[in-house]
Amino acid sequence: MKKARIIVPLAIGLMLMSTAAVFAQQAPPAFKVGIINSATAFETSAEGKKAYAQFQERDSKIKADIQKLDAAITALQNRMSTGRLTMTQEALVATQADIDKKTTERKRYEEDATRDFQQFQATIVQRIRNEMVNIIIALRKEKGLDFVLDLQTSGIVDFDPAMDITAEIVKRYDAAKAAAPPVKK
Repeated sequence: MKKARIIVPLAIGLMLMSTAAVFAQQAPPAFKVGIINSATAFETSAEGKKAYAQFQERDSKIKADIQKLDAAITALQNRMSTGRLTMTQEALVATQADIDKKTTERKRYEEDATRDFQQFQATIVQRIRNEMVNIIIALRKEKGLDFVLDLQTSGIVDFDPAMDITAEIVKRYDAAKAAAPPVKK
């Protein structure tokens, strides 16, 4: 009986140790990871380049409109300063009111244009991003990757450049956009 009390725990201990040794010899599962630089993908894709051109065109128009408003304000200020001695008090008050009105108009235009531009930009970036996500998912499955990280948002400090799939994503995205008929607005 005493022998059984010693042998049974000893046998259980040996079985546990051998099981632990088997698990220790097995390597943890390896993950296959892909890396994409979303900013580079956006900047180098044909759609991204078109979007940047649209952004620059819209920004240039806004700046030109603001310059016209600034010129009108400057013209009113010059008229007031040069005519200060010859203008009636009512004319001076009316000119100052025009300057204030134009200044308010400029400020409102700039705020509205900035808000509209940001919405326009966000809409286009989100559309392109959503289209790219489908290609990223397909490529992840094709390459047997466990997950794909975005270099811009993931906080990665260092990685093997062979894991970067950005160029392949851009190539496939451009091919998909070239094959699709243009969308009418």
